[in-house]
Amino acid sequence: MIGIDVASVDRIKRMHEKFGRKAYERFLDDEEIALIKRPESAAGFWAAKEAASKALGTGIGKECGFHDIKIKKSKLGAPKIKYKKEIRKKYKIKKSYLSITHDQGLAIAVVHNTKK
Repeated sequence: MIGIDVASVDRIKRMHEKFGRKAYERFLDDEEIALIKRPESAAGFWAAKEAASKALGTGIGKECGFHDIKIKKSKLGAPKIKYKKEIRKKYKIKKSYLSITHDQGLAIAVVHNTKK
């Protein structure tokens, strides 16, 4: 399945300005937070996790939360995405692909999952 999401960079930036690191901890773990250098990256990660949950057909909620999804970067800096083992098994995910872009105050992410 495919999931897509768009996030406002300004909304994520304001959230971080108001709540500091706690804002990022809501949807990222320590390793992911370490990758954030600009608000555009944080908004892209938000959109990526929302898109990943939509690719499951669930959206963010009790079936799949923000912390059930992990974002890393390849050696070349490309974003990579992985679900927790329980999620991969339940939804029979073989491989996941992620693309993130941002421009003019918006971050957009697309996730594609292949099934076993």
